[in-house]
Amino acid sequence: MEFVIADWSAWSPGLCSQEQWRDWAQDPVLPVGHARPELPEMQPMLRRRLDPLGRMAAQVVYWCQGERRDMPVVFASRYGEPARSLEMLAALAAAEPLSPTTFGLSVHNAIGAMVAIARGDRANTTAIAGGAATPAAALVEAGALLADGAAEVLVVCCDAPLPEPYAEFSDGPAAPWAWAWRLAAGTAGQPCLRLDWEDAGVEADSAAVLPFGLELLQTVLAPGPGCQRVVDGRRWHWSHDA
Repeated sequence: MEFVIADWSAWSPGLCSQEQWRDWAQDPVLPVGHARPELPEMQPMLRRRLDPLGRMAAQVVYWCQGERRDMPVVFASRYGEPARSLEMLAALAAAEPLSPTTFGLSVHNAIGAMVAIARGDRANTTAIAGGAATPAAALVEAGALLADGAAEVLVVCCDAPLPEPYAEFSDGPAAPWAWAWRLAAGTAGQPCLRLDWEDAGVEADSAAVLPFGLELLQTVLAPGPGCQRVVDGRRWHWSHDA
């Protein structure tokens, strides 16, 4: 699959502007911190309902999508909002009633729905969770939407470290991050980014130092030979195609 990135944005603690991210891409390290974006573009009543992950995702949408209201959006997160699920489990264990608001905001498509409501977006929104390969799965979904006739698709990927007691099940590097790419289909003779995949003989890479999504972003911002990641028996390869 081939794509052109018409515009992009990203957010992580200490990394907000495109210039900061380009500098990071030259010598990438795992972002750390507990900061969250201010998100002044969203109405306070709705903004208060978003956890840090939702605020990160919403912020990159506002920066990348601008005033467009008719662009299909693919939201992708491996874990979504597990802290809200933990809150409900604790309430059940204590024989307390569940909060309908907490339940509504815990489902995987809640962030996309909140952003669409706040912005008045009219196009379809899809929520993707594909394990460790979630960013690649989001790009496959975007490619299908482009092949189906969409002129552009906004892909929003985000994740954050798992809260206790889930953290012990984490199987790779974790950090709070979000990015948005406004994608168009690649055309002959135009420089583009290419995603290939094939079956692999191993289950997963063990030497990864960045989450898959940040590794893809670093590859885009610091053009080179590309990157590959083996996840769940499949080898994903991301490269620049002149």
